[in-house]
Amino acid sequence: MGTPVTDSSNKLGWLLEDLEIPGVRFAVLLSDDGLRIAHSAGVAKDDAERFAAAASGLRSLGKALGEFCGGAGNTVRQNMTEYDEGMILITAAGAGALLGVATHSDTDIGLIAHRMNELAARVGHELGSQPRVRID
Repeated sequence: MGTPVTDSSNKLGWLLEDLEIPGVRFAVLLSDDGLRIAHSAGVAKDDAERFAAAASGLRSLGKALGEFCGGAGNTVRQNMTEYDEGMILITAAGAGALLGVATHSDTDIGLIAHRMNELAARVGHELGSQPRVRID
């Protein structure tokens, strides 16, 4: 992918190494509310933060549409959005955390989704983030 990540705020970046496969541009681990937790070597920190915010918004839209696929409270399992030059995939990765991946257009989406789900299941306890508590 890119150059090794040396960002001290990216201590969990190593978790995303399993997603450094052909066709993957980069991966970002984020909180439900859109904060970057970690990112792969293929993306700059600022871009990873923008991706995290947008991915959280896309996830929220998926939740809002869930009722049309079976009723209120229908849980989103995975978001997949296809563009001319690639796809964005977002899946749950532990309590309060999401895993987002950006791909190229010529990639095996099934393999990437499988790797994402394996990663989320294997390290979900490390990926979980607690909801923030507002202190007034």
